[in-house]
Amino acid sequence: MISLLAVMGDGQAIETATVGREGTVGAMSGLGPWHAASRAVVTAPGTAFVIAASRLQDAVKQSEHLRNVILHYKETLLAQVQQTAGCNALHDAKERLARWLLQTRDRVNSDRMPLTQEFLSQMLGVRRTTVTVLATVLQREELIRYHRGYVEIINRNGLEQAACECYGIIRQRTDQALPQAVYRQPSFAATTPTLSPDDR
Repeated sequence: MISLLAVMGDGQAIETATVGREGTVGAMSGLGPWHAASRAVVTAPGTAFVIAASRLQDAVKQSEHLRNVILHYKETLLAQVQQTAGCNALHDAKERLARWLLQTRDRVNSDRMPLTQEFLSQMLGVRRTTVTVLATVLQREELIRYHRGYVEIINRNGLEQAACECYGIIRQRTDQALPQAVYRQPSFAATTPTLSPDDR
């Protein structure tokens, strides 16, 4: 999984969107010159494919379908950024943490995720002590199990109820724009062969 971060002048950053198996980073470069407006940081391990922008642009010129997929994904990513901005401003930290855990679970396809309190505080834009309190609450409600360096979702339905509306909205928009972006499938890394250097 990759987090897209808005970075301030003093170095503080907050997550504005996440990208997992359903998407890609830099796809818009296939439509022409493009400059990233955010910092992309790998936040969960996995396997990824890389293609040069020039090769992607050549492929887009030859395929209207590929161009349309990129445009649909651009629409989905923009909707996620806008929804996340509203979520960060209007919803309480517990709801946002539940939403973030669900989004991450969808993208890494595992209920057990390597996450530290420090990392979660940066992604949510809250103090580390706030994350500690919220994780304890969710654990007492038997929605998650928190280990040192790991969070495990043990009651997905309950966590969805604890999350704000933004999780469902982002998920629905993704499903509508990218109907083939199946979340609950075998691990990408486990089903995809490793590329040789010549194929990258």
